[in-house]
Amino acid sequence: MSTTTVTESPAGTRGPGPAAPRTSPVAEGRIGLRANVRHIGALARRNALQIKQDPESMFDAVLMPIIFILLFVYVFGGAIAGKGNNDAYVNYVTPGLMAMMGMNIAMAVGVGINDDFKKGVMDRFRTMPIARSSVLIAKIVVEVGRMLIATAILLGMGFLLGLEIHTSVLHLLAAIGLSMVFGASLMWIFILLGLTMKTAQAVQGVAMLVLMPLQFGSSIFAPPTSMPGWLETFTDYNPLSNLADAARNLINGGPVAHSVWMTLGWAALITVVTAPLAVAKFRRKT
Repeated sequence: MSTTTVTESPAGTRGPGPAAPRTSPVAEGRIGLRANVRHIGALARRNALQIKQDPESMFDAVLMPIIFILLFVYVFGGAIAGKGNNDAYVNYVTPGLMAMMGMNIAMAVGVGINDDFKKGVMDRFRTMPIARSSVLIAKIVVEVGRMLIATAILLGMGFLLGLEIHTSVLHLLAAIGLSMVFGASLMWIFILLGLTMKTAQAVQGVAMLVLMPLQFGSSIFAPPTSMPGWLETFTDYNPLSNLADAARNLINGGPVAHSVWMTLGWAALITVVTAPLAVAKFRRKT
């Protein structure tokens, strides 16, 4: 003869005890910092392996700095710095191109995010017990690595063309670090754009509308003193001008405090505004 154990229900009636509720790992509590860092590392490794399987995705980071520095030094250098003064123009334009590299590579992040959603990769990530921000941060980590490669190639070409460091190696590293920080902040803008636009072509189209005025309406390629007054005013407030001037003075010598703090301020403002918007959009996007 068998017996059945009964328990008191909350209402005071006798009956079988209720089954324990099933909870997902995400519902058990917020993801800790160590777990979040671990997730970012795993996702960054996945993105890096994806590049390894598709080496053509590195063409922009490898070829773009070579093409740009050769184009601007030999096509525009004589007109801007004077014929025979290409060496002087190399020292002017190379730090500016460091700012340009970050913005162009940041655009690729938005295109990649949009493409991943089309393939269903992001839907899979959102079902996993990981912080939503870790997926986006991992993208930025890998793209910063691509930006470092592009910057190294740019500087290598610059040295071949006559670039000279008039300060110190530490100042050069500071210029590179500043470019990385600002480039990483720009990636949040393009991630948000990639999550908002319906197609990768739309992301590229809108991104170019943003890139062109900021790049050419700046001090990257030419001193703004020769520009019309209204355009010179625009360049003064253009964050790319601040970054270009900061990198240029760190490499060639000159006052850096104002341009460095302005660049860091822009980077912080862009990140604080766009990063939460991008994470929220990532959560809601279907």
